This record gives sequence, structure tokens and C-alpha cells, in this order.
Amino acid sequence: MGSLVSKQVAKRKSLATEKKVLADLKATAGEDFPGSDYHPQDRKNWMSGLDPGKLVVDKIVWPGTHDSGTDRIGVPLVSRPFAQCQSCSIYNQLATGARVLDIRVQGDRRVCHGILATYSVDVVLERVKRFLAETQSEIIVLEIRTEFGKEDPPEFDKYLVEQLGDLLIHQDDDVFQKTVAELLPRRIICVWKPRKSPAPKAGDPLWSSGYLKDNWIDTDLPSTKFDSNMKHLAEQPPASARKYFYRVENTATPQTDNPILCVRPVTDRVRKFSRLFISQAFSRGFADRLQILSIDFIDEAFVDACVGVTHARLEGKA
Repeated sequence: MGSLVSKQVAKRKSLATEKKVLADLKATAGEDFPGSDYHPQDRKNWMSGLDPGKLVVDKIVWPGTHDSGTDRIGVPLVSRPFAQCQSCSIYNQLATGARVLDIRVQGDRRVCHGILATYSVDVVLERVKRFLAETQSEIIVLEIRTEFGKEDPPEFDKYLVEQLGDLLIHQDDDVFQKTVAELLPRRIICVWKPRKSPAPKAGDPLWSSGYLKDNWIDTDLPSTKFDSNMKHLAEQPPASARKYFYRVENTATPQTDNPILCVRPVTDRVRKFSRLFISQAFSRGFADRLQILSIDFIDEAFVDACVGVTHARLEGKA
């Protein structure tokens, strides 16, 4: 018992120290960056507002959501707080401005997070198609992967192609240098990451896992996550020199050695520093690496920050 208490006391001290590190950095360095004061008039149509004819894919800073399909997962007030990473629906995430979705599935085609499952992936696709039907020039990166420890849904690649059809932007390295207008009327870059099934091939309607990369670190310590994200971003080539998307996930994850296991209070430790992360990427000289930023519990300020940098790039200010 004494050893357990000692470990918890040490953990509390580490957490307090790491929170202070980021708070002090924010106080001294600030959160200003090119485009930090920009606010799109219509977040539902922010790509349209930036001129699809000039908006090149590799110049976009894409706002994304982490574990996007968890808004109704688990039992409310019982298991939901331990698995829910988004509180609003897929449609509302897109309407708020998200353009990258992270969907985990299991063998029966239900969306899941760990051991908990929720609605069918049909719900996700229906809401994506509804959003696209209501907009004209918004492009979405839809990542669907088989959850760790789960089986691939049978013939899932064929199912996705059947459901999304002409909306799919086919796997092609040239896409990164094209404008949004050049991709239209196709609207979805769908990255399918099976665990055992064959991966999509060059020219297929779906994209393989190598086109969406990240460096995930599983921690509930905010400065540790912030610094790891910054380190790995700095190691990437500029977005304009890549033939893949690189994602930074501004999230913190509950750990079993800590009594706080609910997602919201843990992820909020780093979530509120997303604008600071962008500011520091500029200050440290590698903001040209920024491409996809994802977050738990998406909000308008986060979307505005990503769109603001994109706007600054179009204006030649970033």
C-alpha cells in the first residue's frame, strides 16, 4: 500500500510540474502565429471560403478529430466517460470544421474504441454523405482502421467503394499538388487500414496506410505529449515535399496507473494548448511541416487556428 501511495504522490508531482511548464510557456511566448486572428465566416464551408481554385492540398492545415465515432459509445455516466473522445456527432464535427475523421471498426462493421462498440459504420458514412450533399467544395480525409485486437470486417474494402462510389478520390501521389477545385466533384480521400486483409494498391479508390502517418505516444502527461509531438514534427520533411499526410494528435490518454480514467479531464491537460503548439512550430522554424492536427472534443477555436494558418499560407504570410 505504501508503495502505491508513493507512486501516486510522485505522479501528482510530475503532472503538476508538466502543467506548469506549458502554462509558463504560454504566458511567456504567447499563442500568436500567422493567421492566429483569422476566423472563417462559415466553418461548414471554410474550404469554399478560401477559394478552391487556389487551395492546394499540401498547403492545407487539416483540422481533425481523434476517435471521431465515439459520441454515443458506452453507457451514459457509466462507461461512456472512459471511452468518449467526441461529444458531438460526425455530422456536427464536419459542420464545425473538421476535415479529417478517425474511425475505428471491428469485425461486425460497428465503430469501436477498445472493448466498447457503438453504432454501425453505416451511420458514419450516412452523415459524411449528408454533409457533402449540403456543401460544394469541402474535401474530407476519412481514415478507417480496424481497431487493435479486432478482426477486419469481411470484404470491407468493397463495401466502402460501393457506399462512397464517385465521391472517392483515388490513390495518387499527384493529389498532394492539386487544388481542391481540380479534385472536384470527388470529395473523399478514404484511407483504409486493415490489420490482416490486403492493403489498397496504387490507383485504387482507397488509400493505403502509408499515406497517413503519425507518431503516437500513449501518455497522460501534457508536456511529455507536447514535446514528443514537437520533436516528431520537426523530423518530418516540409509538407510540400511529402507524398503522405502527417498527423499530430494533440491528445492525452488516461493511464491505468492513475485514478483519473475519464477521457475529458485527462485530454484537457494538453487539448487547451493546441494554439500554443502551432505558435511554437513557427517559433522553432518548422511550421512548414504542419499538415493534420487532431484533437479530442473539437471546438471552434481549434478549427479557426488550423484554417488561419491555411489562409496565411495562401496569402504568402506563412
